[in-house]
Amino acid sequence: MARMHARRRGISRSVRPYRISAPEWSNTDKDTIIKQVVDMKKEGFSSARIGLVLRDKFGVPSVKLATGKRVDEILRENGLESSIPEDLRNLIEKALGLRKHLTENKKDLHNKRQLNLTEAKVRRLVKYYVKSKRLPAGWLYKPETAEILLSR
Repeated sequence: MARMHARRRGISRSVRPYRISAPEWSNTDKDTIIKQVVDMKKEGFSSARIGLVLRDKFGVPSVKLATGKRVDEILRENGLESSIPEDLRNLIEKALGLRKHLTENKKDLHNKRQLNLTEAKVRRLVKYYVKSKRLPAGWLYKPETAEILLSR
């Protein structure tokens, strides 16, 4: 599949093996995995970081195969879901960093374009999350209020 903002094709890379059930060597104790996910979220880990820690330290190659639910679903059931989805939050942080850079370096044309592309991605993702009702109906991305939005 082609890239979103470039006329290039993708690169080859490794792919996770197709599995229907968790491997027999993996940690599949459902209750302890859910407890660890909830504890790590309370410590402030993001859902992506939780998956990495479970994979590297606790031998859980896939939370979904071990528990039947994704990390986000486990957090939603326990009332720990964040108000802004993680991928949207990361894009907004990237846009804020680019804006800060551009206040100091006004002639940086490459990063001006990158800011436009990043904010376009943010707007598309907001449209998707509003349509799927993960964000409220009138939710808009405004660069002026983005920093306040992330501090919540």
